[in-house]
Amino acid sequence: MEIDLIINELDTVHQKANLAFERKDISLYMSQFDDGIQYSNADATVYDRKELVYQTEKYFKKTKEISTTHYRLRSSIDGEIVSEKIARKTVVQVKGIVFSKKQTIQTEEIFQWKNMGGNWKVIAVQVILEEKY
Repeated sequence: MEIDLIINELDTVHQKANLAFERKDISLYMSQFDDGIQYSNADATVYDRKELVYQTEKYFKKTKEISTTHYRLRSSIDGEIVSEKIARKTVVQVKGIVFSKKQTIQTEEIFQWKNMGGNWKVIAVQVILEEKY
């Protein structure tokens, strides 16, 4: 029962984060992440919060439009940490000199969450699969 309540709360955070991502609102988007976030890309590069902000801002600047959806594949709780594996599909319009190019990115990601002061924060993300076409 407890995991169901937590998942409902996480769904709300995901919805807010997806909307912020689509609107390219860096402040609102980054508010879901803890200051100590460790973000691991599919290519094994690891970003701390500062680098994640920089990379996300850079990504936002080169995109004209973004839409993203996700669904949860599984979730579990271990003490204070909630883990979930999600599948995400993001469609972006990448800015070009004259034309824009549409790109679809599909990922599988593992999120680790912790409740801090009544708010769920992402403490780690591992992108385990990324396909672009």
